[in-house]
Parts: sequence; structure tokens; C-alpha cells
Amino acid sequence: MSTGLIIALIVIAAVVVIIAAALTLRARGTRRGPNLKRRFGPEYERVVARHDGDTEAAERELTERLERHGDLRERPLEPAQREEYQARWTAAQERFVDSPREAVAEADRLIAELAGVRGFPDGGQYEEQLAALSVHHAHHVDGYRRVHRAAHLRAEDARDGGQGTEDMREAMVAARALFEELVRPDRHEGGRTDGRHEAARHDGRDRAAPDGGRKASARGGMPWALDRRQAKES
Repeated sequence: MSTGLIIALIVIAAVVVIIAAALTLRARGTRRGPNLKRRFGPEYERVVARHDGDTEAAERELTERLERHGDLRERPLEPAQREEYQARWTAAQERFVDSPREAVAEADRLIAELAGVRGFPDGGQYEEQLAALSVHHAHHVDGYRRVHRAAHLRAEDARDGGQGTEDMREAMVAARALFEELVRPDRHEGGRTDGRHEAARHDGRDRAAPDGGRKASARGGMPWALDRRQAKES
């Protein structure tokens, strides 16, 4: 076999490899978009908007989040820990009526602490913690973002930006969904709680809700204790 023929065969083989690699990458890119949309839901749209509609840049960011945090395994809560966190959240809700800013700050600290206990990055690394939460709780993570922003907005800046008690109330309502996800019993526990916890949960609802506990969450979760008519600016 001549040298020229050998070179020609090598070139042809290299071209075939390059074409195959390009087709593989193209196929992966085609599948990535729909998969990321399903995985991240509203978080996908938020990231695309933040990148001014550049879906490729948004998908690169979301893919990087998956690579960093996709293998994270959440640690279970002990029943006593779960009851403690639920009691603290109820107390924050009750506090909102007289001190909405302090209540929002407590909700922000509580979620950061709870996420750290569940195995997510420490709350001191807010952006990294948020990124990890977005991978595993994409449909509710924006509530944490909203309550964190409200908690760290100075009172004068909030007034200048038009943020009032109602905005803070909505931020806490949104954050509650993520809190419930993080505090919910794991599957191996069958989603059940013992009688003491169930009684405490209903008692907390009755004490916290302005209407005596009738307005429980539509999802059957934690009660909401923020009365729009009674809450005061602080």
C-alpha cells in the first residue's frame, strides 16, 4: 500500500470521526433543551430571561448547576428536628402581624439553616445554596430568592422601591412552599408523623391562623398566619 493511500485513508477516517462527534453533540443539544425545561420548570424561564432570551447561555448555566449539584443526596430530618423547624416557622408567621420585616428575616434564616441541615451548601454561601436548591426543588426555589431579597433590603430602600407589607407577605407565602418541601418527611418514612406531631401541627394551625385554623393551605401543608388587615409596617 502506497504512502499516499495510507494518508488518504487516515484523512477519511478523521473526517468520519469529526462528523460523528458533531452529530452526537448536535443530538445532545437538541435533547438538552426539553430536558432542562422539564427539570427546572419556571426556573428555566427565569434564567433565560436573565440572559436576555439567550437560551444557549441559560442552558449552559443550568447544565453547570446539574453537574455541580445533581448527585446531592438530601439528609433526612429527625422527627424532633422537624417539629422544631415547624414551630419556628409558625412563630415567624405569628410575628409577621406586628413585625413583618423581622418575620421575613427570620424566614430567610430558617430556610438557609434548614437547607444546610438537609445537606445543601451552607447558608453562608447563599448563591451556591440557591443553585443547589434549584436543581432539586426548582418549582419552589424562587420563593427563597424572594424572601432573601426582602430580608436584605433596607427599610428606606424598600420604601423607595415601593415594597410594602403586602410584598413581604407574598414573599413569605412563596417561601413557605420551599420550607414545606424541605421539612416534609422523606419517602421511607411513608410521609407519616406520629400522633404527638400531628396534634402539635393542628394546634399550631389553630393558634396561628386568624380564622381559627379554617384557612389551611390548599395543599394541606403548614397554616398561614398573615392577616392582611392586621399586619403593620415596621
